Amino acid sequence: MPDFVIVTTTTDDRAIADAIAQAAVQGGEAACARIGSAESVYRWQGELCRTPEFVVELKTTAAAADRVRRTIARLHNYELPEVLVLPVLDGSADYLAWLRDQVAAGERRDSGGPAPDSGPESSIG
Repeated sequence: MPDFVIVTTTTDDRAIADAIAQAAVQGGEAACARIGSAESVYRWQGELCRTPEFVVELKTTAAAADRVRRTIARLHNYELPEVLVLPVLDGSADYLAWLRDQVAAGERRDSGGPAPDSGPESSIG
């Protein structure tokens, strides 16, 4: 698996989407999160459903993906939440270095070690 992944989930509740995104970034298991709107069409318990949802994309390292999954499982409101781990095959070297540093800093905070300066945040996404 590549070094970097995007873990995605969907929910019909904006507050849940916000909680998952904030917990993963604040907890240091994801460098950043993006929340977008979507309309999902799916079959559930034999019925065709159409639901407005919020898509949460959590950008992280492959090593931290299981931590992100646990956060989603803990906070999600669905009986069977979507959790997909998508490989990042390539990207901006500077952005990927920032992503790696953010997740590593979160791991150091969890272990009690010092976290490095995160640098400018206004234009990172």
